[in-house]
Amino acid sequence: MIRNYLTIALRNLRKHSFYTMINVLGLAVGIASCLIIVAYISHELSFDKHHQDADRIYRVDCEIKFGPNHLRLAVSPAPLAEAFRSDYPEVEAIGRFWNDGSMLVKRVDQNIKETRAVFADSSIFRVFSIPFIQGNPKEALREPFTMLLSRSAAAKYFPNEDPLNQTLILENKDAYKITGIYEDMPVTSHFRYDMLLALVSHPYHKDANWLSNNFSTYLKLRPKATREALEAKFPQMVDKYCGPQAKLALGGEFTMEQFRASGNKIDFTLRPLADIHLRSDMIGELGTNSDITYVYLFGAIALFILIIACINFMNLSTARSSNRAKEVGVRKVMGSLRGHLIRQFLTESVALSFVSFLLALGIAWLALPSFNELAGKELFLPFGRSSFWLQLVSASLAVGIIAGIYPAFFLSAFKPANVLKGNLSLGMKSGLVRSALVVFQFFISIVLIIGTIAVNRQLSFIQQKKIGFNKDQVIIIKDAYGLGDQLESFKEEALKDSRIISGTISGFLPVTGTNRSDNTFWPEGAQPTQENLISLQTWRVDHDYVKTLGMQISEGRDFSREYRSDTAAVILNRSALGLFGITDNPVGKAIMTWGGNSIDGELDPKQFEKYTIIGVLEDFHFESLRQSIAPLGLFIRKSSGLISFRFQAQHAQEVIQGLEATWQRIAPGMPFAYSFLDQDFESMYAAEQRLGKIFTVFAGLAIIIACLGLFALTAFTAEQRTKEIGIRKVMGASVASIVMLLSKEFGKLIIIAFFIAVPAAWFGISKWLDTYTYRTEIGAFIYLAAGAIAFLIAWLTMGYQSFRAATIDPVKSLRSE
Repeated sequence: MIRNYLTIALRNLRKHSFYTMINVLGLAVGIASCLIIVAYISHELSFDKHHQDADRIYRVDCEIKFGPNHLRLAVSPAPLAEAFRSDYPEVEAIGRFWNDGSMLVKRVDQNIKETRAVFADSSIFRVFSIPFIQGNPKEALREPFTMLLSRSAAAKYFPNEDPLNQTLILENKDAYKITGIYEDMPVTSHFRYDMLLALVSHPYHKDANWLSNNFSTYLKLRPKATREALEAKFPQMVDKYCGPQAKLALGGEFTMEQFRASGNKIDFTLRPLADIHLRSDMIGELGTNSDITYVYLFGAIALFILIIACINFMNLSTARSSNRAKEVGVRKVMGSLRGHLIRQFLTESVALSFVSFLLALGIAWLALPSFNELAGKELFLPFGRSSFWLQLVSASLAVGIIAGIYPAFFLSAFKPANVLKGNLSLGMKSGLVRSALVVFQFFISIVLIIGTIAVNRQLSFIQQKKIGFNKDQVIIIKDAYGLGDQLESFKEEALKDSRIISGTISGFLPVTGTNRSDNTFWPEGAQPTQENLISLQTWRVDHDYVKTLGMQISEGRDFSREYRSDTAAVILNRSALGLFGITDNPVGKAIMTWGGNSIDGELDPKQFEKYTIIGVLEDFHFESLRQSIAPLGLFIRKSSGLISFRFQAQHAQEVIQGLEATWQRIAPGMPFAYSFLDQDFESMYAAEQRLGKIFTVFAGLAIIIACLGLFALTAFTAEQRTKEIGIRKVMGASVASIVMLLSKEFGKLIIIAFFIAVPAAWFGISKWLDTYTYRTEIGAFIYLAAGAIAFLIAWLTMGYQSFRAATIDPVKSLRSE
């Protein structure tokens, strides 16, 4: 029986090869899109699942609120780990990372810049599963100035050698002994490091300051302990350890209950390890995380594209029902039961699905490298896993049954007496369902088109918005601290090139990935209280910083070497003035902070320091446009991380070559690395740029698949109405009127889809744009443009087939009459 079903199915598919091709191609493209998106989703959901007992591992997050300052941190205080060890027996293990950014590493005389190096506690191996190739994890990182290398790093620095007990020089000063080699950390880890350095070597590893948050702290709970029970004890820990230091810093007597009642807070929470990659976007993350919203979004896109492909199949199957009606009637008269017919039609559907899945595998395999480049991922199809093939076969069965179940029940319900008499009436039910499915197809397509336009419009807004500084024609020289006492000499030598306009030495730049520091200030003439303390970004800059970066001073003046008192001066941005309550004549007023050279990170709560406002900067964006512009102050201080030069645009290559030559002359053996400020700024929005491109691709695929179905439906409608068209032409109908006749039915459906899609798209776009503090306006024109695009593409699709039908010689179409 099954063989008979397959024989008849193949015969029918060959007989209607055009419609079979449309169905197979539409399903294959839809399924290939789904395979790629499912690979992406599986990759995103698999992060950090490789660690043993991953469900018991948590990161300690910190939330701090003082007056208008509100910080959510992925880092915590240094002494927190010891407090957990001594006070909370439910914690099985705890360990910390300290991320110092990039490091200069050399074996002999050539420095290499390493961006994947971190300081770590020796106890980190009791928290995470990091397989060792050589060395003892129980003894690793216990001694100062020891380190571990990944397999890749060991091969890089010690090719064909045993790296154990050898040394590497870090930052041109400290020799670290290699005591172990571990396997490369998987790409599905939210942190990936090639070098682990003993944290006991770091000067801050025993810092006792509970108000300074610099350590990424991870803990593993004992099997019967719960996150909720441990978090319930955190307020007492805050009172015990943070309270005394907060009172000292604020210079007042108050209880922590009063502190919280004033709207302030110092809270610690536990974030599950598996949630970090998709649900954490905080200050101090160890790497760039993704967003669960993208998983939901792409999952919905995959489902929608598959639904569109399945709708094509259902529509063509029901539309061609009249061609199968006599077959159904004859088979019923010969004794076939309805169940036999349903199985026959489902067999055809499943066979079509299997062929489509095989073709989809090839399409997905060919398209995956391009998608990886587009999405910045390393996805692959697991052809070697039996579970993959089992899931694929199950999915093809499911898709075949879902796509074929309605046509199977619809076709098998024909009454043989009516069919064989020629009294077949498909009725309104079939037409209404088919129309509803076409509407749904184009509803999805129009929503995706509107989403694509909106995402790209926001990206254009970001690129064109006045950001408050001039990011063009600025080159950034990395790792300038490696020049040591030759830093100023390098700047002076570089400025001798007439093609370089100006230069500044500062690690603080208005792009992510550069230095950030904040300190607490209050207005002059007031005592520090919980209500008037302002957390101010404190950037250490030189006298040429504002000029080089093209920032605008609207009041007062820039720093000047003619004024030695500028070391006790500050330039504030507009946002800072508002928080300090300075509404007019800010120049000459002052702000206060605690003494002890607090701008450089030290603190003496018994002394005060005053900084006089000499200038006001117009606000500029130094973080993502998702965030409001934070209060910021510029201070004359040394900061040796980066050197930036503004240069003449037409001489970029010559400037680079000149700077590299000067660098090699002053610091031979040091790697020369650079970037451009405008490119670094654009990289802050890499996720949005990828989202825009992916949206464009999948919106295009959705409308292509929808148009394939519309193309076939129009062709079939024209085929069914061949004699009608012939009669109309004989009676004098024009080609244009026939094209309009055949197209207007589907045109109406697309207009209905448009009016349904607009409110749905508006709701989704509004929610997405709400994540940006600064965003573009999406006016009615965008929605109308999306509708016009969908309608035009669909009309061209229908028009082509309609024109073909309208230009057929009526003699041929009426020959049988």
